[in-house]
Amino acid sequence: MKAILRLIEYDFKNFFRYKWWLAGLISMNLADLFIMAVIYNQMVSPEIIQLITSYFSFFAPGVTVVGLFASAFMIGREINMEVRRQIHHYMLSLPITRIELALGRLLAGGMRGMMYMSPLLLTTFLVVGFPSLPQFFVILGALFLLATGISGLSIAIAASTTSFEKFVTARGLVYYVLFFCSSIFYPLSLIQNLGRDGVLPQPIVVLAELNPLSSGADLIRSFLLGNPPFQLTMVRNLTVFSAIFAVAATFAYLKIIQQK
Repeated sequence: MKAILRLIEYDFKNFFRYKWWLAGLISMNLADLFIMAVIYNQMVSPEIIQLITSYFSFFAPGVTVVGLFASAFMIGREINMEVRRQIHHYMLSLPITRIELALGRLLAGGMRGMMYMSPLLLTTFLVVGFPSLPQFFVILGALFLLATGISGLSIAIAASTTSFEKFVTARGLVYYVLFFCSSIFYPLSLIQNLGRDGVLPQPIVVLAELNPLSSGADLIRSFLLGNPPFQLTMVRNLTVFSAIFAVAATFAYLKIIQQK
């Protein structure tokens, strides 16, 4: 654990090198909540209003998940840069095993995501309401699973691409697919209704149901708003997502550093 904690410390120091960028990103997320959500609250259709009491309250957990996703995904950008510039040769020279190196980078990405989304989660609690203590710990545990899975997904993509341009392209594709095929912006029940009516293709509905971002946002809403009701499938989706990409990231990272 000592070696892994050293790696986490190393990645946190790198993370704070972008403090002004992080401040700007947090400001942008808060602007999404306090400007876009307020405007959309006056524009959403009566059909959506029947499903949610306030778009502002509905969107606040979504902004928290968006911030978590963006920050946890940054670890992949750094690893892609290290591999391209062969900086990882220095890290291989340290008295740290390769599996410790892989696990340390994975956990660091998840913990950085948790740290970044903390002010967004606190803002959500302030504007929507505070959960009970057991619910609070369930939310933190679920979000950590989500952050670890996102970190693993980012590392797996970074270790599988040979150039920064390819990584940015893959990242953009993942962003748009996971963001807009989810319940971040619209209730999952509305997406399911549109699928049954033939307005949306069924694969998009299935992706929204299985999307870990949907599970993370809806889990927060279930405790703060009571809608949708809490379901164990939310935790199951996050656990499966985290486990798959944690394993994928570990093997991908081990493979790439063994090849160089």
